[in-house]
Amino acid sequence: MSRFDLYAPGLEQIGLSPDKILYAQGRKDSDVLALAEDGLRDGSLACVVVDAKAADQTATRRLQLAASDGKTPMLLFRRHRSRERCPLSGLSSAMTRWRIGAAPSSPLPHTGLGRPRWSVELVRQRNGNPFSIELEACDDTGRLALPAAAPDRAIAEGRAARQAA
Repeated sequence: MSRFDLYAPGLEQIGLSPDKILYAQGRKDSDVLALAEDGLRDGSLACVVVDAKAADQTATRRLQLAASDGKTPMLLFRRHRSRERCPLSGLSSAMTRWRIGAAPSSPLPHTGLGRPRWSVELVRQRNGNPFSIELEACDDTGRLALPAAAPDRAIAEGRAARQAA
C-alpha cells in the first residue's frame, strides 16, 4: 500500500461507518486480495476498499464474483505505475474502471486557492459507454459540484421536451 488516505469522517458522513467498511492493506497483494474476498462474501459490510499494486484477471474475477455473491460494492485502487505503464492497461473483470486525477482549480476574483477539482473518467463500463466529467469540491450544500454545465445537457433537455409533447 502506498498511503492510508481515506478520510474517515467523510466516509461516515456519507453512511460508511467504521463498522461497515473494510479497508485492506498488507505487505503482499495476495494476502490483501484474499482478505477482501472474504469480506465481500460475508455480506455484512457496506463496502470493501483495497489498495493493491497488482491484481490480475483471475484475482479481479474472484473479487467480482465475491462482490456479487455478498451484494457488497468494492473499490480496488491501483495507483501504482511502473515504468509509465498505466494500471488500467491490464486485463480485469471489474464491472467499471475509472481514472481519477487532480484538475486545476478555477481562478478566484481575489488572491487564494480555488476549490479543488478532479478529472473523473469512466474508462470502461459493461453494457455502457465511457464518459468523462470534471467535479469540484463540496459546495455550501455539502455536495460535489459540476464546475460548468454538462455539454450535452441542452440536447438532452430538448429531446425530453420533444418526447413529452
